[in-house]
Amino acid sequence: MTTKIISIPEVFDDSILIEAAHAIKQGRLVVFPTETVYGLGANATDPKAASEIYRAKGRPSDNPLIIHIADPRDAEEYTYTNETYYRLAKAFMPGPLTVVLKAKSTVPQETRASLPTVAVRCPSHPVARALIRLSGVPIAAPSANISGSPSATKAEHVIDDMKGRVDYIIDGGDSDIGLESTIIKIEDDGSVTMLRPGKITAEEISGIVGEVKLAAAVTDKLMEGEKVLSPGMKYKHYAPKSPLFLLDGDMDKIVDYLIQRSKTKNIAVICYSDDENIIDQSLPDAKIYVFGNKSDELTQAHLLFDILRLADKENCDEIYAPLPRKHGIGLALYNRMIRAAAYQIIRM
Repeated sequence: MTTKIISIPEVFDDSILIEAAHAIKQGRLVVFPTETVYGLGANATDPKAASEIYRAKGRPSDNPLIIHIADPRDAEEYTYTNETYYRLAKAFMPGPLTVVLKAKSTVPQETRASLPTVAVRCPSHPVARALIRLSGVPIAAPSANISGSPSATKAEHVIDDMKGRVDYIIDGGDSDIGLESTIIKIEDDGSVTMLRPGKITAEEISGIVGEVKLAAAVTDKLMEGEKVLSPGMKYKHYAPKSPLFLLDGDMDKIVDYLIQRSKTKNIAVICYSDDENIIDQSLPDAKIYVFGNKSDELTQAHLLFDILRLADKENCDEIYAPLPRKHGIGLALYNRMIRAAAYQIIRM
């Protein structure tokens, strides 16, 4: 397949997207930028197009897709909305929030992995919203990367992963946030459960709708036989090719451990800027990546997937990173990193 790349100028008008929007409507595949990560998009109402997403990504077909809409009110056509949805929409949409609701028959089984529910999101990125509006259909889109690998937050990432697999790649520069959207499910009784944390935190959502339950799969492995209700719950995700280990505990002990590993292994270390000097001095031969101050979780989120991809290019034997906290945006980092590490946590 020949992939056409469309570069978005700093100031753009919709005409640059017409060709790609027409391709979406025809059931073809288009990679596009969002404020979270790049998406691998196709017509959400076309069963064959949805199946093509799974093929191009190498994604298991029991892992449901998110459908992207241009306006929060457009959800009415595809889901059974309610008061809680509209309260959340008023507070957070357009933006990095995905809501799981009961699906209408307008959403094919292939798009929602045969579930009775569908995940809906209205992105805030102007290119994404223009593409959806011009195509005239909701766009089903998981992250635009090979299934299981780090998500794509730069055009070069999607070109590496998707060139030759899709019809169009829209280059919109770097993603603003760098982690996928927060996903919540509105239960039949009106209560809210968080299925995947993101930039919009549980604390922020609870300020709108009251108590927010946390699905066990946010911090732990999915139980055997438990159904996948949203992306990012069941499978090993976001993982570099080299094994990733998360380190928790006293910094001096962590440094001693890394020194010992570096004697026999080619290692990469992801660290906070607070710890850069001690790690740099102690591990002169290690590849070191700094992803922000310990308290700057927005920067950590923005850089995480890019750093995992960069570390992979060094062909290291092992990659080490700090274990994030489970609060605020830290919970989203924790969720992504424990899956990327296949739950390999070393406590000192």
